[in-house]
Amino acid sequence: MAGAQRIALGGLVCGLLLCMAAAAAQAAPPPAARPMTVEDLVMMERVSDPRVSPSGKEVVYSLRETDYAANKGRQSLWLASLDGKRPARSLTGDAGNGESPRWSPDGKWLYFLSTRSGSSQVWRLDMRSGEAGQVSDLPLDVGAFKLSADGARLAFALEVFTDCADLPCSRQKFDAQASPAGSGMLHTQLFVRHFDTWKRGSRSQLFTAVVGVDGKMGEAVRVSKGIDGDVPSKPFGGDEEWAFSPDGKSLVFSARVAGADESLSTNLDLFLVAADGSGEPHNLTAGNPATDTGPLFSPDGRKLYYRAMSRAMYESDRFRLMEMTLATGLTREIAPAWDRSPDAVTLSADGRTLFCIAQDLGQARLFAVSVADGRVAPLTGEGTVKAFSLGKGGIVYQQNAINSPDQLFRMGSKGGAARVITDFNRERLAGVRFGGAEAFSFRGWNDETVHGHVVKPWNHEPGRKYPVAFIVHGGPQGSMGNLWHYRWNPAVFSGMGYAVVFIDFHGSTGYGQGFTDSIHGDWGGKPLEDLRRGWAFALKSFDYLDGDRACALGASYGGYMMNWIAGNWPGAFKCLVNHAGIFDNRSMAYATDEQFFVDWEHDGPYFQKPENHERQNPVNHVKGWSTPMLVTHGEKDYRVPPEQGIATFTALQRRGIPSQLLMFPDENHWVLKPRNSEQWYRSVSAWMGRWTGDARQESGNQ
Repeated sequence: MAGAQRIALGGLVCGLLLCMAAAAAQAAPPPAARPMTVEDLVMMERVSDPRVSPSGKEVVYSLRETDYAANKGRQSLWLASLDGKRPARSLTGDAGNGESPRWSPDGKWLYFLSTRSGSSQVWRLDMRSGEAGQVSDLPLDVGAFKLSADGARLAFALEVFTDCADLPCSRQKFDAQASPAGSGMLHTQLFVRHFDTWKRGSRSQLFTAVVGVDGKMGEAVRVSKGIDGDVPSKPFGGDEEWAFSPDGKSLVFSARVAGADESLSTNLDLFLVAADGSGEPHNLTAGNPATDTGPLFSPDGRKLYYRAMSRAMYESDRFRLMEMTLATGLTREIAPAWDRSPDAVTLSADGRTLFCIAQDLGQARLFAVSVADGRVAPLTGEGTVKAFSLGKGGIVYQQNAINSPDQLFRMGSKGGAARVITDFNRERLAGVRFGGAEAFSFRGWNDETVHGHVVKPWNHEPGRKYPVAFIVHGGPQGSMGNLWHYRWNPAVFSGMGYAVVFIDFHGSTGYGQGFTDSIHGDWGGKPLEDLRRGWAFALKSFDYLDGDRACALGASYGGYMMNWIAGNWPGAFKCLVNHAGIFDNRSMAYATDEQFFVDWEHDGPYFQKPENHERQNPVNHVKGWSTPMLVTHGEKDYRVPPEQGIATFTALQRRGIPSQLLMFPDENHWVLKPRNSEQWYRSVSAWMGRWTGDARQESGNQ
C-alpha cells in the first residue's frame, strides 16, 4: 500500500433519494433541514424480493410497512412498470399479508404466500382480472415454495413430524404440544434449541404437488423422505436451497443429515430425487464434508451449478462456484482464482453466465461470472446489493448505502448505467440531512491494509469537534461497510449528533479468504490491534472527532469486544454499549446452540482444548474493568444466551462500575420489534449522552 487513503462516498445514483426528490423540490420550497431519527427508521418502507415478469416489462416486489399499533411489520405485494409510465400499485391491498411472489412461466399468474385464510398458504393472483384464489389448503403452514418451469408442479416446505404417515397426524401432534399435560420437554440428544426456538421433535421437509388447471393443489407428496434434517436449512434457509430440473421431473435440494451430531455439522449435501416422490433421494455431494447448497440446473438439464465450501465445521469458509456433470458426477470449480464468496447465484437464460452477489472491499456488488472460463466482472460499484432478478433486456436489483435505504434499480444484462425505479420513503425523509460518509484505509496488524468508514454528524460545521460512536461489527466474520442497517444504523447515530467510526478488522469478510481466516484462534489479538490503529488513524485524519468524548458499541462478537476492550484497552472510551456479547468463553462453549462454531474458532471443544478458549476469555480480565457499560440482551437469544449479558452486568455491579442492563423478554439475538427498536436506540442514546455530554442537545435532535 502506498500510504493511507481516504475516499469520499457519494450517494448511489444521485444519492438514491435526493435526485428522485429534485422534481418535487422545484415545485415547493424545501423543508427545513433536520436529523434522521429512530422514528424515521422504524417506520420506513422496506422493499425486498424483486421478481421481474416473464415479459420483462414489470417487476413485483414485497414491501414491509410498520404497523406501530400492533408492534410489527406487515408485508404486501406491489407491481411497478419498468418503463416508468405507470405508478406502482398494490396487488394484495387489505385482503391479508402477501409475500414471496413467484411468476407463472406465462406471466398470467402470480403465486404468493398469504395468511388471509388463517394460516400460511399458497395463493395465486390472476394478473388479468386481479382476482386471487387459494392454491393450497393444508392443515399446516406452508413455508418457502417454488414453481416448476412448466408451472405444473409446486415444491414447498412444511414443518412435520417425520414419523407421521400423513399431514393430519402432524397437525394433531402440534395441537397436543399446544395443550400439554405438563410443560416439561424431554430431550435425548444435543441441539435442544436453535437461534430462538426450542426443538420439539418436528422437521421442515420438502413436498411437491401438482397444480391443476383450476389452480388447486393436488395431494402433497414428501420428496425428502428418509432425510433426518431440515429442508430448507434453519434458521435462515429458503427456496434457493432447491431447484426443479428444466423438464420438471426431478428436484435437487440441499439438506444437512442431522442425527446426534447436528450441532457440530455444517455438512449440507445436495440430493437428487424424482419430483413425484418416487424413489429415494440420492446424495450427489457425499464426498464433500462441508456445505453444498444453492443448486441450479443448466438449461439442458445435464449440468448442475451450486456453491460449495471445503472445510467442515467452518461456516465462514469461502463459497466456491461449482459445476457438476450429472451423468458422471464430475465437478469443476468455475472461478478458482476469484477470492470472494458468492451468494444469491442465478444462471442466465442461455446458461453462459452466473450472476451473484459478493462482498468486496466494504461493498456488496453484483457480479457476472462466465461459466466457460471463469472470468469475473463487477456490474455495480459503491453500495450494497441485497437482491436481484434477471429479466428480458436487463436486471432489476435492490441496493442501499450508508445514507440511502433500499431502492430498486434497473440496468442492462451486461451492466452499465443504472436507472432508479422506486421512490420509497421520500416523504418520510423529506428535509433529512445525512452526515457525509468517507471510506479510509490504514496500516493495521502486521502493517497490512485495513479498511474503515467514518460518518460526520448531521449538523457538522468546519472547526467543531463532535462526540463519537465507535461501532464494532459482529460475526466475527462479518463486515460493516457501505450499507444501510436497521439495527446499527450510522445515520441514526449521526442524527443524534455523533460522528460514527467503524473498522473492518482482520477477520472481516469481503477482503479475501485469508483476511477472514486470520481471526481464527485470535479473537482478541489482531482485531484489537486493528481497532487501536484504526481509531488512532481516524483521530489524526478527521479533525471533527473528539477522542475525549467517545463511546464504543458492539453486538455479538462486537459485544465480546466491548468486554475485551474493558479489560485490555482501559480508558480508551468514556463508555461502552454491549449487546448480546460473550462474557465467558467457557460457559459459551457449553450453552450456545451451534457447537461447530465455538469448536472451530478455538480449535476444539472446551473439554479438549480449555487453554484455547481461555487464552482470550473476557471473564479473566474483569479485575481490570473500569469503563461504564450498558448491557442489552434478548431472552430468546440462544446463539449468545442471555446469561452472558446477565453475567456481564453482574460483574460490573460487583465491581461498582456504573452500568445498566436492558433485557428484552420477546427478542432473540437481534432487536426486531418496532417499539423495542425505539427503546433500544433511546436507551443507548441516553447512556452515551450521560458520559459524553448530550449530543442530542448540541445537534438539535431532542
